[in-house]
Amino acid sequence: MSKLKITGKELRAIGFPEGPVISIAMNVMQKNYKHHGKEEVMELLQKVLASPIEYKDNAVLALIAEQLLPKPLTDGAEVSLNQSGIQFNVFGQEHIEEGAMQQMYTAAKLPISVAGALMPDAHSGYGLPIGGVLATDNAVIPYGVGVDIGCRMCLSIFDIDPKELTQKESYFAREINEATLFGSGGQFDQASNHEVMESELFQQLPLLKNLHGRAWKQLGSSGSGNHFVEFGVVEIAEKDEVLGVEAGKYVGLLSHSGSRALGANIANHYTKIAISKRRLPHDAKNLAWLSLDEEEGMEYWLAMNLAGEYASACHHIIHAKIAKQLGRKPLTMVENHHNFAWKEVLSGVEGRSKEVIVHRKGATPAGKDVLGIIPGSMTADGFIVKGKGETAAVNSASHGAGRKMSRSKAMASVTDKQFKDELKKFGVKLLGGGLDESPFVYKDIDLVMQSQKALVDIVGKFTPKIVKMDGAKHRSWGKKREEVIGE
Repeated sequence: MSKLKITGKELRAIGFPEGPVISIAMNVMQKNYKHHGKEEVMELLQKVLASPIEYKDNAVLALIAEQLLPKPLTDGAEVSLNQSGIQFNVFGQEHIEEGAMQQMYTAAKLPISVAGALMPDAHSGYGLPIGGVLATDNAVIPYGVGVDIGCRMCLSIFDIDPKELTQKESYFAREINEATLFGSGGQFDQASNHEVMESELFQQLPLLKNLHGRAWKQLGSSGSGNHFVEFGVVEIAEKDEVLGVEAGKYVGLLSHSGSRALGANIANHYTKIAISKRRLPHDAKNLAWLSLDEEEGMEYWLAMNLAGEYASACHHIIHAKIAKQLGRKPLTMVENHHNFAWKEVLSGVEGRSKEVIVHRKGATPAGKDVLGIIPGSMTADGFIVKGKGETAAVNSASHGAGRKMSRSKAMASVTDKQFKDELKKFGVKLLGGGLDESPFVYKDIDLVMQSQKALVDIVGKFTPKIVKMDGAKHRSWGKKREEVIGE
């Protein structure tokens, strides 16, 4: 195999800024990845560019990440944390790692924090833990929202006999393969049309203007990490008036993905600004916020909402393509998102009802009678749920089973045979997908659901049968690469 060669022009073409980082990236990759494929290396560099903070502890890629991370300005306002933080409720504490608890304790000490909760699928992230819910006073935390802004679940329920998933397996597998595109940085040659791309914000904000072309080419794609599109069996035990589907078994199409490069660039751009404006103690640095009274804060708020609309459009395009091929309209569609911030009125804040900004990073909205989907794993059942509006959880629930094993640990400890045997045991056909997303890396979804019985009612079940994921080779990941894709 010929040695790797990367040019500065190629790095600029994928978005690397002018400066020392160009030559540093060329040297690092050509020295440490000289026998890797160029496409694989460029894809990895795109990931570092999109979320440099995720690679700051990587033994090799940290040199590049450091050049891309924001440099705090010396004239930024120094902010102290409160000595004692706000009270917050923890659901399923016995299943939550100490790192996630500590991150939530830190977030609770922010002077803008007014309420919070930690969901049973929680694990460590950047800024807020994944599974963390934080309500703030007129302020938004970009890394409290997360990198993959507006990441969501979308379920279409079709009146099709689930037996067809087995009888016509190759047909359903083909429809998933043709409906979307997986892989970090992946773009369509022929872009889809959707009104979200006509938003005036793409012309009004310079950051978004520069991202418009790439976002259009990624519209309807699914990305990498824990994102998926899958067919499965939907089982409704009894009709729920909110869901509106009769008791029975159906074919379900379930997708999970977010706002792609658009959301990642928005998150990192405004995090840099937030960090420059508010100098926090080191362990709270990634919780830097922007006030909604500030121009930058309102810019982020508008851009975040656009990224959420974009993520929704991606799902709707995928589902529309498949529904057209199936020749059926869905009986209903259920959709919910996480990695977002909402303006909501909470009671009991400072002794009264008050409008706050609720961050749900890897947490599902669960207001009274609000529908959502909480997935398990590629072999474990997922659940259609209806929120109970529990204020102790800030009207939230988990967004999945939650990881119990990092990607690097999974790659080192799970064998191909174990993985294949598990898929066979549950009768799941996998299209792509790697050891880092195997069923063994997730918590027991039944225990997670047991821990949040007070937060949601289960109104239906989804059992995966044909699962499509990225399936990229992960040998290029460093030893410290953690499970933050899709955060």
